[in-house]
Amino acid sequence: MTDPLIDGRLIDVNVNLSRWPTRRIRDDETARLAARLKLRGVTQTWAGSFDGLLHQDIGAVNLRLAEECRSQADVQLIPFGTINPTLPDWEEDLRRCAEVHQMPGIRLHPNYHGYTLQDDLFRQVLQQATARRLIVGLVVQMEDERMMHPLLKVKPLDLEPLAEQVQAIPELRLVIHNSGRLLRGANLAKVLQAGQVFVDIAFLEGLGVLESFLNEAPFERILFGSNAPYHYLESGLLKLQESQLAVPQLLAIRHGNAQSLLSSVRP
Repeated sequence: MTDPLIDGRLIDVNVNLSRWPTRRIRDDETARLAARLKLRGVTQTWAGSFDGLLHQDIGAVNLRLAEECRSQADVQLIPFGTINPTLPDWEEDLRRCAEVHQMPGIRLHPNYHGYTLQDDLFRQVLQQATARRLIVGLVVQMEDERMMHPLLKVKPLDLEPLAEQVQAIPELRLVIHNSGRLLRGANLAKVLQAGQVFVDIAFLEGLGVLESFLNEAPFERILFGSNAPYHYLESGLLKLQESQLAVPQLLAIRHGNAQSLLSSVRP
């Protein structure tokens, strides 16, 4: 039987390029980040951009992201462009992500961009992304509130309306990033049952956290995500290494679920 820890495939669905807005962090240069990913056995990443949080020219953000991803050969960096529906011409940004940059998905940061999951804007983005067969990444939080700059206090998303929004768009493929303790138990089950929803393991904390998380979410809906380089990649890997999961469960979380999801939107 193949040892899952030397299987040779690991997909990290939660990585960001460029610079964190308020301080320098380790591996915030693409080449250095790619080198660390390769060293730690990551073979593919789904990469967003820190620039998408505060920059106003989202088209330029997504262009840089696409170019940076193409510049690396050792690790496959797959760009997921930012969409900010509160800005003019966001539909054009979405079109470029799909048609020009050939991205398989997008990322949304409602709490940084000033809208809620109840807003019509949110549903419009979900509908248009789904029509283009794009995966939608919904980022719940980017950092612990205790670490935030005093002028950048950004509250985590209110996830209460999410299940209803997902249920209204059956073909939507949604990945929830960085939900951690904010989406657990019955609330998590409600969202997962609403549609084709997946959740990454970033922001999950505690000894044996994956085993406990499997009591709340089926392993077929769990993806490996590290939130690197803001969080240490090694911290995410440790969750896999110290877990006592069955081999099929571990392989699915390491790469199988992400690969199947990506294949569902790419010809």
